[in-house]
Amino acid sequence: MQLTTGIVVGGKVVVEGDPLPEGTVVTVLAREPDETFEVPPEIEAELLESIAQADRGETISADELIERLRRIA
Repeated sequence: MQLTTGIVVGGKVVVEGDPLPEGTVVTVLAREPDETFEVPPEIEAELLESIAQADRGETISADELIERLRRIA
């Protein structure tokens, strides 16, 4: 899993940095013009570590996730 940003040019998303491989499936989350997404460095580090865990296959099933969420709700 990768996290990247980009802008829309001519109706298409142009990503910053290295291009994604041809055929990569992406999900686009677009901010509203007055909306920002900023996190402190420690939260960003945690997010990036979570992505790295997923890349290594260190995941749980949807059922396990739901069970964990029920325990903290």
